[in-house]
Amino acid sequence: MTANLLPAEPLRAARRLLGAALVGRGVSAMIVEVEAYGGPPDGPWPDAASHSFRGRRGRNTVMFGPAGRLYTYRSHGIHVCANVVCGFDGVAGAVLLRAAAVESGLDIAGDRRGDSVRPAALARGPGNLCSALGITMDDNGIDLFDPHSPVQLSLSEERESVEGPRVGVSQAADRPWRFWLPGRPEVSLYRRSPRAPAPGQSD
Repeated sequence: MTANLLPAEPLRAARRLLGAALVGRGVSAMIVEVEAYGGPPDGPWPDAASHSFRGRRGRNTVMFGPAGRLYTYRSHGIHVCANVVCGFDGVAGAVLLRAAAVESGLDIAGDRRGDSVRPAALARGPGNLCSALGITMDDNGIDLFDPHSPVQLSLSEERESVEGPRVGVSQAADRPWRFWLPGRPEVSLYRRSPRAPAPGQSD
């Protein structure tokens, strides 16, 4: 499948990415969990939890398109996390890759993550996913549908999914914008941010 099938509103794009194949530096994995993120207040999908909420600045310029690019950032200044840009060119939107099932290159992923990590946990969590697939901050802005890119994405048919609130965000914490494939052991646990309002008091 090609990138021209990806530009879409974030929720639609998130569902489309479930089951997709992600290949990075000798490791191939199937995406099993994602989170959708919108953009600034003046855009079609205002989202206070998004890195693009305050407009274009530095690295987040990638989030404003075109679709199919990789947006990377560091969580807590430590872990690299990866998003697939999904909005129309000039309109911010992205999908955070939260978890994947490693299907080939298990030894390589194991070396990157540590010998004691179980296969189901190799790419569970955004930071672990990037570590297992060798995704780095230098990959910011690459075209995931370019056959010469070090990290590549292949979409599959849309699959049945489960939805729930996003993990660890303090803004827009009640939105059911996290999606995952049911029954997959690689899916991460839900943890609400201690800085988020009580359930039902956020948008």
